[in-house]
Amino acid sequence: MKKAQSSYPRNVEEFRTFFSSEEACFLYLICRRWPNGFQCSGCGCNNYWRTKRYILLCQNCRKPNYLTAETLMHGSHVPLRKWFWGAYIVSTLTPGISALQLQRQLGLGSYRTAWYLLGGLRKGMVNDARSKLSGIIEADETIVGGTVVGKRGRGTTADKNKSLVIGAVEVVSYVDKKGHITERAGRIRFEIVQHADEETISSFLDKNIEIGSTIRTDGWRGYSTTALARYMHEVHIQQGAPKRSYQHAPHIHRAFSNLKTWLTGTHHGVNPKYLQGYLDEYVFRFNRRRNPMAAFETLLGIAMSKEPLPLKQLKVASNA
Repeated sequence: MKKAQSSYPRNVEEFRTFFSSEEACFLYLICRRWPNGFQCSGCGCNNYWRTKRYILLCQNCRKPNYLTAETLMHGSHVPLRKWFWGAYIVSTLTPGISALQLQRQLGLGSYRTAWYLLGGLRKGMVNDARSKLSGIIEADETIVGGTVVGKRGRGTTADKNKSLVIGAVEVVSYVDKKGHITERAGRIRFEIVQHADEETISSFLDKNIEIGSTIRTDGWRGYSTTALARYMHEVHIQQGAPKRSYQHAPHIHRAFSNLKTWLTGTHHGVNPKYLQGYLDEYVFRFNRRRNPMAAFETLLGIAMSKEPLPLKQLKVASNA
């Protein structure tokens, strides 16, 4: 059996050429699932017959091998080409896309189908084996939905439409064209939390940041000695108006600002119970912003290792 090509398209025209049919998508997935050529999970045979849809029947032991088994696409009635186009649009379109826009672009029969496809792809954006942030890190929190009028305390989220999001961003140093040492944002992590207390902050840092990294924060008491016991800690106490806080942590504040602009501009606001999925998409796209075309292959590669997510389960997961 001739192996399919594993390279990825660099523009829309190449994408249309690469994946011009269901057969082309089928062969691409074979290459992704069996990089060294098809091998039956039962007897190891390299030859198969293709039966209905995405089933490869071993010519030796007759065992059916399901191409999309244990992936986000398994059991879906959406054609492979639609999944591929969806992955391509989500991973390469700079401002992102809403479910309604995706329905129109792909010619899907209903908004429900587009919402399911987009939700599935967002799940595929989270690589369970991803490496932690390291080096110099800026960490802070923000309220998505705006400040709560008349309420006091850091991270107040009494309003049902507001969510508290904690974030961290790597600070990368480099030499610019003028020979000056400057900084830029590297990778980021965002997560919805209920409180900005010591325990919550410590848990977030342990999950997302390498031990021994240097963490820059403001003077909020949640970033206590206990919470940052395994890290180097740089504290910048904010003096004057809160609006000037970006001067001490410009990268995380810029990331928060761009996140809110994206949620408002592209999606016209997001229901809090679905917000984590949108945060995962933003993080995925931000971390691959310098090579968006490769993000397409990365997304399908991650999604191929995910278990299928029925619509009912997707709603439950989004509500959690």
